[in-house]
Amino acid sequence: MPAIRKIEVIPGVHWVEIREADLYILCGCPADSVKHLMKRGLIIPEIKDGKQTETGPNVILLSDTLIQNGAFSNLAEFPVLQMLYRQGIILPGHPNNTGQKPLLMGSESQVQSQLRYIHRGNYGLFNEQELIATGLSPDRVNAEMRIKLRFAFDDIKKPEEFLDTLSIGETCVEVRNGVGICRKGHNLYEFSYGDETVEVDLHLPQGTQYPSPYPLCFQDVGRGYFDIIHSGDGDGWDVNRPAMSSVIMYQGEVYLIDAGPNIQHTLSALGIGVNEIRGIFHTHAHDDHFCGLTTLMQADHRILHFATPHVRASVAKKWAALLARPESEFASYFKLHDLIEDQWNDVLGLEVKPVFSPHPVETTIMFFRARSESGYRTYAHLADISSRRVLDNFLTDDDNASGLSRSLYDKVWKDYLTCVDVKKLDIGGGLIHGEAQDFSQDNSGKIILSHTARPLNDTEREIGSGASFGMVDRLIEGDQDFLRASAYRQLRRNLPVVKDHELRMLMNSEMISLNPGSILLRRGQTHTDVYLMVTGVTERIDSEKGLSNQCSAGSLLAELSGLAGQPCAATYRALTHVRALRLPAVLFKQVIADNKLEAYFDNLRTWRDFLRQTWLFGGATSSTVQDKIAGSMLSLKFKPGQALGHGTAPAIYIIHKGQAEVRYEDRVVETIGPGEFIGEGFVLFKTPCITTGIAVTELDVLHIHAGILRDVPVVRWKLFETFRRRMRSIVEATETGQSIFTWREEYSTGVPKQNDDHRELLEKAEEVHKCITENKGQGAIGEALDELIHYTTEHFSRELGWYKDEDFPELEHHALLHGQLLNEIRTKAMRIKAGIPNPDVEFVTFFKNWLIDHIMTEDRKFGRLMEFKQG
Repeated sequence: MPAIRKIEVIPGVHWVEIREADLYILCGCPADSVKHLMKRGLIIPEIKDGKQTETGPNVILLSDTLIQNGAFSNLAEFPVLQMLYRQGIILPGHPNNTGQKPLLMGSESQVQSQLRYIHRGNYGLFNEQELIATGLSPDRVNAEMRIKLRFAFDDIKKPEEFLDTLSIGETCVEVRNGVGICRKGHNLYEFSYGDETVEVDLHLPQGTQYPSPYPLCFQDVGRGYFDIIHSGDGDGWDVNRPAMSSVIMYQGEVYLIDAGPNIQHTLSALGIGVNEIRGIFHTHAHDDHFCGLTTLMQADHRILHFATPHVRASVAKKWAALLARPESEFASYFKLHDLIEDQWNDVLGLEVKPVFSPHPVETTIMFFRARSESGYRTYAHLADISSRRVLDNFLTDDDNASGLSRSLYDKVWKDYLTCVDVKKLDIGGGLIHGEAQDFSQDNSGKIILSHTARPLNDTEREIGSGASFGMVDRLIEGDQDFLRASAYRQLRRNLPVVKDHELRMLMNSEMISLNPGSILLRRGQTHTDVYLMVTGVTERIDSEKGLSNQCSAGSLLAELSGLAGQPCAATYRALTHVRALRLPAVLFKQVIADNKLEAYFDNLRTWRDFLRQTWLFGGATSSTVQDKIAGSMLSLKFKPGQALGHGTAPAIYIIHKGQAEVRYEDRVVETIGPGEFIGEGFVLFKTPCITTGIAVTELDVLHIHAGILRDVPVVRWKLFETFRRRMRSIVEATETGQSIFTWREEYSTGVPKQNDDHRELLEKAEEVHKCITENKGQGAIGEALDELIHYTTEHFSRELGWYKDEDFPELEHHALLHGQLLNEIRTKAMRIKAGIPNPDVEFVTFFKNWLIDHIMTEDRKFGRLMEFKQG
């Protein structure tokens, strides 16, 4: 029998087991990976020495790529929690607590990002300074820290205190107990034990998504006046249901409460496209309420993010830690809207009141209300509350001790027991969740018990009920046709110059319904209608070209073939329940002719059809957004050998016909063809790209100004994926040619004094590397590290002085980055001085990321400012 056992859990996730070495390795950990292991029987409950426990992994191998096909590939928070608590590895007196810590391994950059993200997931804002920065009063900050410390047993631990880490570079290393691991390529690893080896590929195949661990029945939910749709009642361990969440329909608009794992699966089952979402109300930043943000970042507009400042800070800092990006960039993907705690906040007529709730991370419960003829109708969402049993133990009269004061305790329970029409509450139990019996005297009209993976017991069923997926509580009946109102707005965005009476004529058309899987139009068929998608998601398929992408609400379907009487170029198939307005082509064509829009519309349709076939713009962008982009494009031609804008124009260049090379100095990073692009740096960071596009053949190129794209989150997200991939290729290519510590003009920011400092910094870093690789001893290594830290501190001080003198708008942001980098350097120095394995790999990897994320990205923004000032 082989000593190494490998199982593919889902695409891009594997299980490697070497029982003789007591190693059980989860390879890849996207959202709900623990639930997938449970479904496969790789995590099972058991009794050990009389104690309830679970089996499961004791090692996690991270993906080299954080983002694959738009989804996070590394979300280690819940796998780590499963190891520490459900397996009992950290629990005192537990038979699995042997002193051996769980192991987190992978590339140095991903390991460090996961450690920072796990720390935020455990504690949120973990010091008084961070809480004060959100505007909380000194008394409130003191109360928050006392509660946070009590949940943490008076010791806020860094993840390194309960996790071991292993950086995997270019050389093979031992995992534990004679098991080795070698990197065979990007996201390709080989495990060895004795004479056996197995390979693990963590790539997620193109066009593939990480699947949900649970099936959901399709629901045809309406667009009502004030409805609560129950989209999740499970918890982070429930293998059959989504985690606790709700969808609020208010005046036909869609709002979410929290964004947990596999939210795309949930929305699709409810017949809601991501572009239909108006806003999200965020209660807190634990992963089962947080990690669906990636789906919302793939909308074609910035979704409104409603939260109190301290909850948002907790969310944004965790998001920034995960992506290794500045916290300020969170606002590039969401439109931020602050809520005032303990007050009713008006959100376009819907009123919401966030209220403090004790929890290890910053948390508010949410109350919602809307006016009706009989007065206010109300809904309360009590996610991740604390039980009376736990809070009783937190009570203390000592203002200097961790815990909860009597006055705050009384306020919490008064708020929890507020009478409403419908109340949904967490009964997950344990240290950080609620219990149903605390609400046995609650006089709310309806109580829904949620956030648990187990069936309700008899006592709980006397207090409240469960809610099946998609169940609707209608608080205010709607007598308006919100679907047609939405269709009118969408049609207006597609035809902005058309007269109202002409739009009303088009609106006097049939609204059709499609079930999931139904085909609306077939490729090759001629038809006499144009379709406006009003709700849901359809798929556009052209199997001959190997193309498949999604169309969202607001998109016009098959308008080219419908208006021109040509065969349909693709098949359109409903992925969810869909509502669409069937617009007779004869009327649509007449409206276009009456407004002299034929030439404009023909040109727009041609370019929109091209954009739909590209990875960057196909899929989540609606036709109105595609029209805006298409209307701004300039068509350019280049001859072989010509440069595409030299990387300095504030635009991306997307190839329509021909081929080009993406070059870094004299090296080819990649060759690109139709639908591919260059220029992502200007959109993301407002700085010139360090790469240049060079035409290989005669080239037809579309020039799209960066400003058009910055408010389209899904495009930014894909550009960020491309930026990280190309920068990684550049630095790795540089390293193979010569040391990354050798100054190259590509490192230049365009500011001579800053370049001089960076040259000196590279020399100091190279001295550290030489001391390590030439085995000069711990004394010499320590001295070189101390010199690097000393010089870095001086360099950062000089930089901030320059930024202040020049009124650099990102001064505060850079000061924060400098503090984070100094902390990282000091941590690395401590680890290297302590004699960690493969210190050269860890140091080089760290410095690569410093080059990519700071010198070659952030510092270049200052160079851009100076270039602008000098004309």
